[in-house]
Amino acid sequence: MRRCWFVVMLLCLPLFAAAQAGFISGKITAAGTQTPVVRASVFLSNASYGTATIEDGTFTLRGVKPGQYNLVVTTLGYEEYSKEVLVGSQPINLVIEMTPKVMMMRAVTITSNADWKKNYEMFKKDFIGVNENSKQCKVVNPHVIDLNYFRRKQTLEASSDEFLIVENNALGYRTKFLLNSFTSDNINHTISYSGKALFEELPGSESQKKKWKAKREEAYYGSPQHFYRSLYKNKLADDGFVIYNYTRAWNPNRYPEAYIQKKIKEFNGVRRDSAMYWIDQQNVPKWANENLVKPPLRSVDVVRNTRQEGIFAITFPAYLYVVYTKKHEEEQFRDIFRPLDMENFETSVITLNKQRYAIFDMNGIVIAESPLYEGTWSKSKLSNMLPVDYEPGD
Repeated sequence: MRRCWFVVMLLCLPLFAAAQAGFISGKITAAGTQTPVVRASVFLSNASYGTATIEDGTFTLRGVKPGQYNLVVTTLGYEEYSKEVLVGSQPINLVIEMTPKVMMMRAVTITSNADWKKNYEMFKKDFIGVNENSKQCKVVNPHVIDLNYFRRKQTLEASSDEFLIVENNALGYRTKFLLNSFTSDNINHTISYSGKALFEELPGSESQKKKWKAKREEAYYGSPQHFYRSLYKNKLADDGFVIYNYTRAWNPNRYPEAYIQKKIKEFNGVRRDSAMYWIDQQNVPKWANENLVKPPLRSVDVVRNTRQEGIFAITFPAYLYVVYTKKHEEEQFRDIFRPLDMENFETSVITLNKQRYAIFDMNGIVIAESPLYEGTWSKSKLSNMLPVDYEPGD
């Protein structure tokens, strides 16, 4: 049975503008002692700029595209440091003091090796993905991930104090991901995570780099990043996007998902007929009275400027139905409404949080109030992730 997954990504992602390359340097010391902190990782979150401090605690980042970034410093034994920096034509020099981390005793969960492997396979599927690109992703250090599965809630949680290193041989990146939190809820079919990433180019021949370039463009076009960039530039039609105000209501003839799962578990292996009844309940449509409000919306209908230049808000009454007309969907999403007269284009549904808006930047990245994605965009996992400074043609 195919499932419709929601995905929410809570990443600290920056803003970029076109100008001359910038320069960031600094020195990192331990608070109180002024001792240089050596081999600390210094990087711009979710971009492709990173380095490490040398023996005297100094670092340099060169050739940085101007714009607003989240600069992150992390090393064992110290609290993570982060600072918003605005890179322009003038060099930036920072003096950073790292605070020693107070070691806290963690609750210890005893699991068998078989349980860990099972949980890890679930984590890979939900975090890295199950598409063609994911087959070419290699996790270098899987055991840095702490995994816990809660059977009653059918929820997998994960986190890590170290970089999870994934070599994506489909897109040509080595991604180092600091996973602050990860939750996969198998009852409500939602995945959420937060963290910071550094992208590094993998070495490759010219022919290999040409393939990576094509795969990166394939991942980019039609993606949320592409959509938000098109949205604020008022280029939706030119770029192949059509958006509608979408209305729907919960189907009164369908039981809540948590109740269905409870009944399946209760009768499974005991009363086959009853178990089959509740299994069939999963196929009852989740939504009723679905409707696309025509004509299509324009960018000005959903985009608002904010007080900060280059930062925008997207807002709409209930749900936003996004169609990308330059690609066809290869997967069938049972809970995604599709009018009979609509071609099988890639389709996603955006659901805003309780605030009824999301904040995004000129780079096409949601930086606050992350929405939920259904349909095509729910498949966007680490295997398709691009740096925020990526541009088609790079």
